[in-house]
Amino acid sequence: MRPQIPSDVNTQKPRPEWPSVVITGAYQTGVVLMRDLRRRGLKVCAVDCNPQQPGFKTVYGKTYLCPNPDDDPSGWLQFMIGLGERLGGKPVLIASADQFVSAIAADAAKLRDHFVFCDAGVSIQALLATKRRQYSIAEDHGLPVPRTSFVGSLDDVKAFAAAATFPSLLKPIHFRDWQKVAPSHPLYGEKLTLASSADELLAKYSLAAEINPEMVAQEIIQGPDTAKLVYLSCYSRDGRRLGNCMLRQVRTMPIDFGSASIVEPVDDPEADAVADSFLRGVGYQGICELELKRDTRDGVVRLIEANPRYSVTSDAATYAGVELGWLHYLDLIGEKVVPVGPGPKEFRHIVLSRDFGCIKQYRKAGLLTWGELLRSYRPPVGFFDFDIHDWRVTLDTVIGLTKSLLYPVYRAIFRRSGQ
Repeated sequence: MRPQIPSDVNTQKPRPEWPSVVITGAYQTGVVLMRDLRRRGLKVCAVDCNPQQPGFKTVYGKTYLCPNPDDDPSGWLQFMIGLGERLGGKPVLIASADQFVSAIAADAAKLRDHFVFCDAGVSIQALLATKRRQYSIAEDHGLPVPRTSFVGSLDDVKAFAAAATFPSLLKPIHFRDWQKVAPSHPLYGEKLTLASSADELLAKYSLAAEINPEMVAQEIIQGPDTAKLVYLSCYSRDGRRLGNCMLRQVRTMPIDFGSASIVEPVDDPEADAVADSFLRGVGYQGICELELKRDTRDGVVRLIEANPRYSVTSDAATYAGVELGWLHYLDLIGEKVVPVGPGPKEFRHIVLSRDFGCIKQYRKAGLLTWGELLRSYRPPVGFFDFDIHDWRVTLDTVIGLTKSLLYPVYRAIFRRSGQ
């Protein structure tokens, strides 16, 4: 299922004087945003500091290798200013990674002469991009959160554990903190680590403190993966909601506490109202994803995390007829935008690289039959990381999936041969 350009009131064709778009972040998230904006007729490019990102292979636009804004902020700023001058016409700037949300906010005063972006809204985006502030902001504006503490020492963890219910978890303040360590580290690339007791929590903290002693300790929100919701939205510079949809998570990778591998549309007016009220309350502008969960103990919808940017699951909104990137672009350049809500109600959005990795876990836990697996892939479906028109990027996905399927066979053969 390829996302179709909806026949709505926001389908005007770009005029020659309309600016091009620079996507900051060339992971697959940035690639699908490039695809959607390119299909609208816009000139699109991307930037990233990691040359291994798929954006450097995509057919949808050129990707430029930039300095790492975390390690070389002044070098990144000068690169961006030079890129803006080279492209001309004051391009629109849209972030698809937290790293660049923070970088744009830090240099907003210098970037606004060269790019168009939510310069009045980047401060709240930057605050929500770090877990240090997003939970306190949520509580202050009426969005329930699980019991949370920011810890920086073993004493802090002991104080949290003394009153905590278990299992509880630890997660980095910035997701990329745990991406910087060697791949051999037990927490490399993980979003969080779970503890079933106070002693285990202290042990996990000691391990994580090798990377960064400052992190988040948090009680879990009780309930299955299917109790998780994703609210996708775009808000205008004057505070209007331009587009929105609500999705239910079907499976996650890893099971229970991972990122969604399959989502599908769901009607949940209460969760929609809670999320909308929060984002309006903080004066949010731009694209945002809120990951929520309805706690099975009391039925309260609580925040898991906020992603103040175009996210992996944001791609699903396109299949629901809500093109968040296009709506955001039109608003930024001053065009009139008529708000749109979700359209198709029967589809599933699949991240193949995640779903192939979690099927075995769900099968082992008795949560997935072969029939349910087949039904979850029954059309209409949309794929985040499979696009026959973007063959080089898709080839990498296919190779990765093939390796994941063949590795257990390879390991079993060599295990037997070594006996």
